[in-house]
Amino acid sequence: MTEQQIQTKKIKELEADGYFVLKLIKTNKNGIPDVLALHPEYGIEFYEIKTKKGRVSKLQEYRLKELRQYGFTAEIHRG
Repeated sequence: MTEQQIQTKKIKELEADGYFVLKLIKTNKNGIPDVLALHPEYGIEFYEIKTKKGRVSKLQEYRLKELRQYGFTAEIHRG
């Protein structure tokens, strides 16, 4: 599967579980994960979408760690 296909599938799964989902294309901070999922009960989750062989950059790793320090769920999702 391509990264785009994995992303589309993950977004559909999250929406089916009641999340409001945004695909983040351009933000004021480089390295922010691709998908932002908001749920009234489960809170805020961020997902960096990668293929099974896709590499996470150092900046992306830093942003995931930074988001976790703020108390958010921030994960790498590999289809």
